[in-house]
Amino acid sequence: MPVGEILISEKEIQRRVEVLGREIGDAIPPGDLHVITTLKGALFFAVDLIRALGREVTLGFITASSYGSSTESSGEVQLHQEDIGEFAGCHLLVVDDIIDTGRTLLAVTEALRTHNPVSIRTAVLIAKPARREAAIDADYVGFTIDDIFIIGYGLDYDEKYRPLPDIRAFSP
Repeated sequence: MPVGEILISEKEIQRRVEVLGREIGDAIPPGDLHVITTLKGALFFAVDLIRALGREVTLGFITASSYGSSTESSGEVQLHQEDIGEFAGCHLLVVDDIIDTGRTLLAVTEALRTHNPVSIRTAVLIAKPARREAAIDADYVGFTIDDIFIIGYGLDYDEKYRPLPDIRAFSP
């Protein structure tokens, strides 16, 4: 099995998500907050983060894909916005699993900006700055790592390994 060493433990993830939730909850002004989760990878992170926010939110989902069954991005981001919800006039928090090239987060935020939210903030569990190609950074980052392919806590390889409670290195 190509599952490698644990890079970020379950306990480290839990602690960091709690801190992020408080930071984001305090930073976003009062008013309606709509959280859009990028599926499928950010699902685990989003659920824990929403609980840690400590305030009411409405939910939406967007599917963004550029990897398929590879460990390298194709460079083309495919978006499916069927379940984003209504958020014109609301504060918007986009939750994603990882920002590496930045193309996906940029495409998602540009697409959602057309729906006229009051503000858009972004939170990602993992940042890989060494791979950044698009001119975007997340507003909130759980962990910054080197350019290693990872799995677990929602992150997958070919739809496998998402349920792992921690984040591990992976080499197919």
